[in-house]
Amino acid sequence: MGYARAPGVPAVTVRRRSGPGPQGGAALGAHIHDFLVLIYVERGGGKVRVDERTWSVRPGDVVVVAPGTVVTPLDDHDDPAADVWTVFFPADLVDAEAPSSPLAWRAHPLLYPFTRGGRPGGERLHVPAAERAAWLGELTALETELRDRRDGYAEAARAHVTLLLVRLGRLAADVPADLREHDETLVAAVFDALEARFREPITARDVAAAVGRSPGHVTTVVRRRTGRTVGRWVTERRLQEARRLLAGTDLTVTAIAHRVGYRDPGYFIRRFRAAHGLAPQEWRRAG
Repeated sequence: MGYARAPGVPAVTVRRRSGPGPQGGAALGAHIHDFLVLIYVERGGGKVRVDERTWSVRPGDVVVVAPGTVVTPLDDHDDPAADVWTVFFPADLVDAEAPSSPLAWRAHPLLYPFTRGGRPGGERLHVPAAERAAWLGELTALETELRDRRDGYAEAARAHVTLLLVRLGRLAADVPADLREHDETLVAAVFDALEARFREPITARDVAAAVGRSPGHVTTVVRRRTGRTVGRWVTERRLQEARRLLAGTDLTVTAIAHRVGYRDPGYFIRRFRAAHGLAPQEWRRAG
């Protein structure tokens, strides 16, 4: 599916669905988009299938879907009491001067939640109860701007999308709190151990010892609950800290590599480039 653009109209669509019904049409079957998708569950629940993963979703859950990801509607799992918001937009809405090729949009800091783990795909995050009113306010304001088309609405719509992406990025940075809210106490403890030691050499065995479980058990539970290995989460936390230091300090790339747990700056640069499409210094210059 390609995003249907109209001259003079901002390239973003917002839909609110109340009650049962697929997000995008059951007649499509399994399909892919050339645009980004953000789904927010206001009330009710259901299931969403993205690539090979099926997620149960509940109030406060956010699902993001990158371009090229396979989405399969699951009508039989719809909740008749569900209120679900969906926002569609191409990557160039966020940075109009950047081409929409995958290598370009993956490097944009605001779009990082769509590529967590180094490759585009899908992700499920959770909005804490205290923040849901703000999310609903942004979505409602975006819907109003696109519907009423008052003077300056295109700029206002882009601003609301940007604020949603900022909120999304903050959710992605707080995985342990999300897991605790889902009663995933062991996995939250694993992330606490990662948080305490990601700046030093650390293995899955070290993490297992810190939470008092066997390495095999920890590896199995973390992969089953999050879809990623302990090692990939260590890398993601290190790169998150690296982005913070690149944006907020004048430290050299070598110094940052050492601060986030990489003894070899060249290896750090390769890992950063694989995840973001740019070397650390290029990412810093891109703002």
